[in-house]
Amino acid sequence: QVQLVESGGGLVQAGGSLRLSCAASGRAFSSDTMGWFRQAPGKEREFVAAISWNGGSTKYADSVKGRFTVSRDSAKNTVYLQMNSLKPEDTAVYYCAARGGSYVYTKDDKYDVWGKGTQVAVSS
Repeated sequence: QVQLVESGGGLVQAGGSLRLSCAASGRAFSSDTMGWFRQAPGKEREFVAAISWNGGSTKYADSVKGRFTVSRDSAKNTVYLQMNSLKPEDTAVYYCAARGGSYVYTKDDKYDVWGKGTQVAVSS
């Protein structure tokens, strides 16, 4: 069974950092594009960052550019989201997602495997 499991969420003060991890199991995700999305209470799910199968291409939402960095360790079947200079508006449940193919999509309907999410809360 294909599974994505996020970890690393928590409560942090504004200006702090967190690193989220997404561990994949059930199949080799080394050829998949991996994405991070988030959903705040009362809001729609939104794109955060994504990385190509070989790490050669990344995309970021404008709201996180320069603060967040997506990376992957294919040997460990794990994708990371390093989040620095966190703001209260970054508070959300963060989801990891995967899709086959090399194109780095930013729309959530392009991804077919999803994790259950990890909560990030940033206090002011």
